[in-house]
Amino acid sequence: MAYETILCEVDGAIATVTINRPKVLNALNPQVAEELAQAFTALGKDAAVKVIILTGAGDKSFVAGADISAMRDMNPVQARNFSRQLQGVTSLMESLPKPIIAAVNGFALGGGTEIALACDFIYASETAKFGQPEINLGVVPGAGGTQRLSRLVGKSWAKELCLTGDIIDVALAKEIGLVNRVFPVDQLMDAVLKVAKKIASKGRVATRACKELINCGFDLPLNHALLLEAEAFCTCFASPDQREGMGAFLEKRKPDFKGEA
Repeated sequence: MAYETILCEVDGAIATVTINRPKVLNALNPQVAEELAQAFTALGKDAAVKVIILTGAGDKSFVAGADISAMRDMNPVQARNFSRQLQGVTSLMESLPKPIIAAVNGFALGGGTEIALACDFIYASETAKFGQPEINLGVVPGAGGTQRLSRLVGKSWAKELCLTGDIIDVALAKEIGLVNRVFPVDQLMDAVLKVAKKIASKGRVATRACKELINCGFDLPLNHALLLEAEAFCTCFASPDQREGMGAFLEKRKPDFKGEA
């Protein structure tokens, strides 16, 4: 499928989605949101793809926020529709049965932080910066920032970032748990590809189950979440991956997983 605002490349089991509007620092608008939804939907159905990387074009920005020129004259109904459209994309990313890794290569502000939060984890360059500066524009985050951010870093940090509109550097982002790992600019994509390939080498059934269990069980009472885990654990034993993985361990060889999730 041809896209105008994003790039989508598949190399073996790894797909890379790049938001491609470098002249406006990869800012989000309704077209970007629609094309991201189309790309993630297609990749979710592509049996060859096991892991997805999300990044931004150029060396300055992952996503510098939503496109203010596209939002300035929106009426309340249009603003709500845009918010729900972006929330639909991030919810799709979370529910996708394949891991998504954010490779944050610069500014991740407003919608940029929100899109990154919908990925399964974030690797960032030393130049990356994060923030929810919507309050400086007289509005609130609209793509999940008040909700996913608080769940990841806690209510106090979420309130500070959303209420001050401050932009934080990658060191603080890592300290508060927003970012998993930090790399020099020229090493970021190699590091992301390395971990993507590692995850892609695992069994699909277990990979999908791990993502679903962590996402679905996070807000449940522990005893209910443990029941979900036990059901997923036993379901794995119906997959050839379980026999291959345990057989390979006992035979002291590398497993060759071929199960379908």
